[in-house]
Amino acid sequence: MDFNLNDEQLAFQEAARAFALGEMAPFAAEWDEKKIFPKEVIAKAGEMGFCGMYCPEEVGGMGLSRLDTVIILEELAAGCTSTAAFISIHNMASWMIASWGTEAVKGQWCGDLTMGQKLASYCLTEPGAGSDAGSLRTSAKKDGDHYLLNGSKMFISGAGGTDVLVVMARTGSPEDGPRGISAFAVPADLDGISYGKNEDKMGWNSQPTRAIAFEDVRVPAENLLGQEGEGFKIAMKGLDGGRINIATCSIGAAQACINHTQEYMLERKQFGKAIASFQALQFKLADMVTELVAARQMIRLAASKLDEGHSDKTTYCAMAKRFATDVGFEVCNNAIQLHGGYGYIKEYPIERFMRDARVHQILEGTNEIMRMLTARRILEEGATEALR
Repeated sequence: MDFNLNDEQLAFQEAARAFALGEMAPFAAEWDEKKIFPKEVIAKAGEMGFCGMYCPEEVGGMGLSRLDTVIILEELAAGCTSTAAFISIHNMASWMIASWGTEAVKGQWCGDLTMGQKLASYCLTEPGAGSDAGSLRTSAKKDGDHYLLNGSKMFISGAGGTDVLVVMARTGSPEDGPRGISAFAVPADLDGISYGKNEDKMGWNSQPTRAIAFEDVRVPAENLLGQEGEGFKIAMKGLDGGRINIATCSIGAAQACINHTQEYMLERKQFGKAIASFQALQFKLADMVTELVAARQMIRLAASKLDEGHSDKTTYCAMAKRFATDVGFEVCNNAIQLHGGYGYIKEYPIERFMRDARVHQILEGTNEIMRMLTARRILEEGATEALR
């Protein structure tokens, strides 16, 4: 498939790159060091349309394809990977509300969400339910025209700084497994909701990460997304796109590292000449760029499969997420090696890109889960022909 960008996509790319260079990159180190959640900058991104990229136009979004979206996200991630990753999660949660919310809920939230005036968190992971998301225990029991929400979530991006929570909770029995899970749009300030401390993390410091506890939280029944029992299906549909979004953030970080490394190698001199003249280092840089280009094309292929509703879209997204997040981290890590001791100090942004990219191999489904999903499909009869 030819991934030459059309004029509209090139315009999106140029706008996102200019925004990242002007509004994100100059401040990313401070956001990281001081754990600043740059909500004002995210709101500016919303003015550009970047907070509702694939939400429908009728609710205030841009109605873009997933291919258009990854082109934009890559540029944002090259400015600040952590902030771009939060924007991608916000887009996913907002899209869920726009796609499955009642008219009342969409009217209440979507306009502000797509403009970045209000922000959304996605709440699936629990202390005892990470990779095995279908075993979650947070419950939602019908009580008249409300649901009573009880339980806890952890590792929630933006928690404590966002306005609405897309929460997966069990409306059926534990024996129902994934079929007993429903999705809700929960205002983040309802009585009975409490937030844990902002976790001390290796990276992703420009977005808070907290546990959330729910104690008899009364959620209006109209805030149910879709029907009872559809929550796990909604979560998995969201994660197809979420996985290629996070993969894209990895290659954005990697591209930024390559840009810095190219400049450094041409300027840095050892043994009387620029280190760019040493063939061993040239070969390492060549491998980094080759693998990055392959990862970028794999993401764009998966995005196209998602856009066309291909029957194997989940497998393509899983493969792209596994490959691109592994490649992205390795490119960042190798960029540190090529910078030598300078790459290890915070005066240079390489170490921050590496720290921010590392978690992408874990979240939105670990890369081990991506391998499991891919292998399961490959071993089905006729799969090798379907995936060619």
